[in-house]
Amino acid sequence: MGEHARTTGEVPARAVDAPGGVLVLAGTPIGEVRDASPRLVAELRRADVIAAEDTRRLRRLLAELDVRTTARVVAYYDAVERERLPQLLAALRAGESVVLVTDAGMPSVSDPGYRLVAACAAAELPVTAVPGPSAVLTALALSALPVDRFAFEGFAPRKAGERTRAFAALAGDPRTLVFFEAPHRLAASLTAMGEAFGVDRPAAVCRELTKRYEQVRRGSLGELAAWAADGVKGEITVVVQGAPAGTAPGPAPADPRKAAIAAAAAAFGLDKRAVYDAIVAARRAD
Repeated sequence: MGEHARTTGEVPARAVDAPGGVLVLAGTPIGEVRDASPRLVAELRRADVIAAEDTRRLRRLLAELDVRTTARVVAYYDAVERERLPQLLAALRAGESVVLVTDAGMPSVSDPGYRLVAACAAAELPVTAVPGPSAVLTALALSALPVDRFAFEGFAPRKAGERTRAFAALAGDPRTLVFFEAPHRLAASLTAMGEAFGVDRPAAVCRELTKRYEQVRRGSLGELAAWAADGVKGEITVVVQGAPAGTAPGPAPADPRKAAIAAAAAAFGLDKRAVYDAIVAARRAD
């Protein structure tokens, strides 16, 4: 294996009990702390550096796991990823063990980590992972929807227009789709999914997975959108069944009225809603 690694440029994964000098992507519980693996505990105890998305959550996790560590704790979240890279790469080159943890689940999956892994790969520094709970796979398994083929789409775009276009592009995808969503945007996203995929498309909303108030709500997109309209709390994962055979892919046709309103608003420097309201008022006056 050593000769193969030298000829292909691959870096061998670190053995569980090997010394430092490796980046460890550590999956952490998504809710239930008892889901933490013995290996996670061992890696946290022997780490030289722990890079954490939220250092307060890390301290709480260490206390719950009864882990005492002398590791240097480094904040590593979206806004500081780039500037922290040299420091962490230097630690790895010096032979130190760097453990990366995010708030919950696996680093890099809609969480910080990708840039650091890419930098390690480019520098031929070893990277390994401590497998752990995943909201994506947990929700997929609980959804009662097909799991033979699926795609994780992360968070849907926040802006309504971008969200509509993103869902329209996925309308013909035959794979089961998995999304993360913020609770205050859930109703709008489910409504937009219904418009793009059809309100009868089967789906599931998985809320607070492995936590005290865990809930899996199954139904059509139309039913789920109506349910979510009253407000939903907690961390949300949405699973949507793939398109049936024969569904045409690609974006839905543009609404010419919306395009005209947008063009008028841009031309006169007005808010699109104000233009729409003026059109409605004019029609009523007629």
